Order: sequence, then C-alpha cells, then structure tokens
Amino acid sequence: MAIPTAHSSNVNFREACFIQSASEIENAPPDQGWEVAFAGRSNSGKSSAINALTGSKKLARTSRTPGRTQLINFFALSDSQRLVDLPGYGFAKVPLAVKKKWNQQLERYLQYRESLRGLVMLMDIRHPLTDPDKQMLGWAVAASMPVHILLTKADKLKRGPAQNTLLSVRGELAAHAELVSVQCFSSLKPQGVDELGKQINLWLTDESVMDPMPETLEAD
Repeated sequence: MAIPTAHSSNVNFREACFIQSASEIENAPPDQGWEVAFAGRSNSGKSSAINALTGSKKLARTSRTPGRTQLINFFALSDSQRLVDLPGYGFAKVPLAVKKKWNQQLERYLQYRESLRGLVMLMDIRHPLTDPDKQMLGWAVAASMPVHILLTKADKLKRGPAQNTLLSVRGELAAHAELVSVQCFSSLKPQGVDELGKQINLWLTDESVMDPMPETLEAD
C-alpha cells in the first residue's frame, strides 16, 4: 500500500498503513517528520484503540498471549506523520531480562526520538496508575513529553463510577497538568474516539504541544 502524502491540516486516520516493525530504536524508520506513540500494559487495549481510531479491525494485530509482542510497530498516516505501537509493558509472566530490555528501549525511545510529538498512554479504567504506568509517566515527564491518557474499557463501568475514576486520575496527576491530559475511552462502544483523534491531530499538525484538558466527560 502506498504511503499517502500530507496535503491538509487534518490527519486522515483511515489512510493509515503499516510500514515496518523494529526490535530496537536503531532499526526504526528515519527520525523525521512527526509521530505519536501508543503505550500501555499488555492487556490495556492498545491495538484495539489504534484500530478504532483508524477504522480498521486488522491494522494493529492483537496477540493471543499478552506480553509476547516485543516489536515497535510503525504505521504511516502520510509521508511525514506516523502512529507507533510500542511493546506492552508490566506483564508478570514475561522474564525479568526481557522486561529490563523493553524498559530500556521504551525509555530511550521517549528520551531520544526527535520526531515523537506525544504519547498516548492506555490504562484499564478499573486499574489505573499501576506501578509500571507511573514508571512510564515518570520517563515521559522527565523528557517533557506531552501525554494523553486513555482510561480504556470504560464500557465496563457505569457513567458515575467512570467519571469518578476520571476525576480521581486527573487529581492525582494535577501537578503535571501542563503535560498530561486524561479521558475515558472504549473501543467496543465506541466512546472517546473523536476526542482522541482531535488530540493526535493537534500533535501531528500544529506547533502547539498541548490541547486544553476537556471540561466534561463524554456522554455514553
């Protein structure tokens, strides 16, 4: 599939196509243009979110065994815009040596990838801000990297509890409000896809580094 050329101020997510996988940053596509990366625990719904955003059920492939995928996957939106699916982190059954290698790659990617414009972090709304999540956030904040958090699987909770979790996470991260924004998300319903698209569109088309935090929770 040919990579589309950037020709407007809005990203066409439905033109996304797979470019390549990389086992290490050194094997990644040239560090040019702009890209947004997706990161999260191995069962956070990363691939489902990318597929919901791009309107494709098969663009980002899910693994039957959480924690098995160890590659960084790159998807082109245009000749200068990319989405990046980072390896899942925090899965207990992965050997310690593998965890350490992934952590080193993720930290290096966040710190040294010049084309990286923002990080989408996914957390199960029922179990947000786990220790691995906080570690990833720490790396991003240290690198002054804007982060947009998706509280995934929001369809598993009723509106009230979902909003309470949203407000709780925002409160806990208030000290980093200039870098971190949070929303509820469900790839199943779907819920929050447009809000996610707007944030990524801003990162990939505008010199601004942050979109104002949404004032209200999206309706069911």
